[in-house]
Order: sequence, then C-alpha cells, then structure tokens
Amino acid sequence: MMKIISPAVEFSSLLSQVKHIAPEIFTPDGKFQNLMEGRWQGPGTPREFTSPVDGTQLGWMPMLNRETALRAVQFAKGEAAAWAATGLDERRAKVQECLDQLRPHVELVGKLLIWEIGKTYKLGFTDIDRAIEGVQWYVDTIEGMLGTRKPLGLVSNIASWNYPMSVLLHAVLVQVLCGNSVIAKTPTDGGFISLSLTFAIARRCGLPVTLVSGPGGELSDVLVKNDAVDCLSFVGGRYNGRNIADALGSEHKRYMLEMEGVNTYGIWDYSDWTSLADQLKKGYDYGKQRCTAYVRFVVQRSLFPQFLETYWEAVRNLKVGNPTLVDGYDDKLPDLAFGPVINRTQAEDLDRLYADALKTGATPIFEGKLDESLFLPGQDMSAYRAPRALVNLPRQSELYFKEPFGPIDSIVLVDRVEELVGEMNISNGALVAAVASDDAKWAARTAKEVRAFKVGVNKLRSRGDREEVFGGLGESWKGAFVGGKLLVEAVTEGDAKQPVLGNYAEATLLPGKP
Repeated sequence: MMKIISPAVEFSSLLSQVKHIAPEIFTPDGKFQNLMEGRWQGPGTPREFTSPVDGTQLGWMPMLNRETALRAVQFAKGEAAAWAATGLDERRAKVQECLDQLRPHVELVGKLLIWEIGKTYKLGFTDIDRAIEGVQWYVDTIEGMLGTRKPLGLVSNIASWNYPMSVLLHAVLVQVLCGNSVIAKTPTDGGFISLSLTFAIARRCGLPVTLVSGPGGELSDVLVKNDAVDCLSFVGGRYNGRNIADALGSEHKRYMLEMEGVNTYGIWDYSDWTSLADQLKKGYDYGKQRCTAYVRFVVQRSLFPQFLETYWEAVRNLKVGNPTLVDGYDDKLPDLAFGPVINRTQAEDLDRLYADALKTGATPIFEGKLDESLFLPGQDMSAYRAPRALVNLPRQSELYFKEPFGPIDSIVLVDRVEELVGEMNISNGALVAAVASDDAKWAARTAKEVRAFKVGVNKLRSRGDREEVFGGLGESWKGAFVGGKLLVEAVTEGDAKQPVLGNYAEATLLPGKP
C-alpha cells in the first residue's frame, strides 16, 4: 500500500494560497515580513524554519533585533488612545468583520498547523475554529461584561507555540474588542505563517494589531518591561515565567502569566476502568504537548494491576505517524492519536528525561514503538516519539518534579490517602487535576485538597472555553485570571474599588490597578 502526502495538504499549495490571500505579508522575492507600524515590513534577519513533520523547509522566520522591535512597540502604543476612543459598536463591528473574513480560511489554517507545529488536521481545525467561535461569543456578549470599564492601553502577548489560534489569536481579538491596542510575538518554535495570515486579515479590518518575530532573550525587555506596555499576557514555561514575574515585581502593570505544572490524576477505590481507558486515550491528544495534559497518575497500590492492564490496552494501539499522509488511492487523512513533537530538540530532551529516570531507578512499564507504515519511506522521523510510561520514579529523577511536555507518563503508587494528596501536589500548584473514585463524595472532598485550579471528579478537566474561568494555583500561574468576564476585566480598568481576581505574588485580590 503506497503512502503519499495528501494533495489537499501539500505545503507548496498551502503557501501559494497564503500568498494569494495576503500578498502583503511577503517581500517581492517571497520573504516573510513583520507587521509593524501599521504595515508589513522588516524581514529582519531570516532564520530557517523547518517542519517537525518531515524536516521540510517552510520558510525563513523574520527575526527582529531589539531596536526594531522597540519601534514596533512605540507605534503600537501610539495607536492605543485613538482606538480606546472608538465607540464599542464600531470596535465590535470591526472584530465581527475580522471573524467573518477568517471563517472561509479555517481549513487552510488547520492544514498550515499540520506543517508548522505537527498537529493532526482535526486538532489544527479545532484550534482555529475554537478561536473564531470563542471570540464570536465575546462579540455577542461584550456589552454586559464591559459595562463602564476602560481599556488599559497596549497589551503585549507572548505565548507558546502549541495553540497559536485558540490561545494567542483568541486573546488578541478579545483584547482589541475591549479597546486595547495589541502587540504579539510569534512563537519561535512554530505558528508564524498561520499567525501572519490571520493578523493580516485583522489589520485589513482596521484592528490595531502588531505581530513581530525575534529571539525571546533580545525582545523580552521591549515586550515585557518597556513603559509603553500596559499589560502582559504570557503563556509558557516556569523558568521564563518566573523571570518575567520577577521583572514585573516592581512594575505597575497588569499581567497574566500562565505557566506549566505537573497535572495529576489520582485514583482510589475505583472500578470504572472502561471510562478511564477512554480518558487515557483522549489524554494523548497532541502527544501531551498541552498545558492541561495529565502526565502523572497517582494510584492506590492495590489497584495497580487493573490500572496497568487498562493503561496498556488503551495506549498500545494509539497511532503515531506523519499527519500529512494518505493511501495512494484515498485522499482521507489518517486518524492518528498524534504526530511529531514540536522538533528534534524536544524529542531528544524527552529521551534524556526518560534515560535519566531509568538511571535513577524508575521501572519502565510501557515503551511504544513507531509503526513505519505510518511514515514515508526514508523520511526524517527525528521529531516522533511513541508513548512511554514509568513507575516508581525516584525523587532524585528530574522527571519527578517536571512536566515533560510530551508523551511520557509516570505512575506513583501509594498506600494512604494522605500520600495520594501529597503526590498530587508535588509541583506546588497546577492548572488542572482529577480524582477518580467510586465514592463520588469522597472524591469531591479530596479534590478540595489538590492544589490545582480545576479538579475533575471521575473526568478530565481542560482549559475551558468562552465563559469558563481559567487560572492556576501556586507556581503554575501569576496575575489576573481569565475566561468570560474575568478576561474582559483582566485587560480593562474599572472602579478603583473593584478587585481584579487573580493569583498575584503579593495578594489574591488586587484593586483595578495593581
């Protein structure tokens, strides 16, 4: 059976569509540019960008230096006052126009995300669809949430590569709807083509958005600490997040810092293994490259035989492969659990974490193998890793306290409820967690002891959508919470007596201007 890249997702064809829809993104010789000072310019220092799918060169990311990025920030700040003075009806009409123009390109963006960040088509489509429909909810309901609140000014956005649409683009369009001007940095590891396309459409619709690319270290001072920035929205790892939190400690500006944590699933006095199997399969979406992925299972020791059997059966048949391939006579994209991780470097780091765990005494209980029939013959497979799982992970192992951000699970066995809660709270705060038990009352009570922002009972929890609030506890989050009305409040100014709900270093509740 011959495997070929589906003509429907062939990259050169997708890139041709982007050039036809938004030619302004490119220089006359086809190089990508940055959206700054109200127009596409500044190809910067081009940096080669290749696909995690098979190493295909996708283009050259236009990396700016600090001085050029500062110009972009200053111009974006200059747009804030006029946009804030624009009436809500006009702002809403322009955001609605943007959504209407984005909808015909949902499939194109979903297919670009296959190549850019290795999503399956289903997940890429879902990412852009959730962004559009989520912002539509805000457009339809903004009046009641906004009330008499006023925009903050310029909002800066730095986000990880895994959800460029449903996290980054979604946040940007809501921030603009609330009356702010916006600058965003394209994630260095992927998503800049799809973001360029969507931002080009937003700019055409009259929205005050700026999009720049560049090294995080060089652009950080400009996009985080510069006086022109009134609010920062950050999604990323704890190391960078902590540095940013430290930098903002003496600054009087609003911020939302979403950081990683070890999301855990605790299992005690439980027997619904069929339901757990379904959850385990779903939990492998996008190879666990999600801030809400469950990577640590804390299991009552006496239940380990049933858990192990359930885990093995659920995970061993998951398909991991090239998400662009089809049979030579069938153009239907494959139904894969996930494709590559974001790049070879991340794949090798997963190997390092796994090897370190084995050296320190962990026991492997599952090591998946890649099926070569799900790849092109001879293709670059360096970014692909099958699921792996470990039990008895020692505390001296780096993986014990770390989110792998990839398909490696760890299982911890416990004999007492106190141990279960302690092991679930190992990372000093998480975004989500879950507790499974046949005793739902016990599970609900125990869930209150778990230091995660959302805790599911006998089910997975996710970031949520639209009106659902999202945040984190402990070291997984700093600053204002978001979602629904709280996202609007996070990027606007109300009465000085009105608190902004969040997880700030100095207090849980801060007044309207922290």
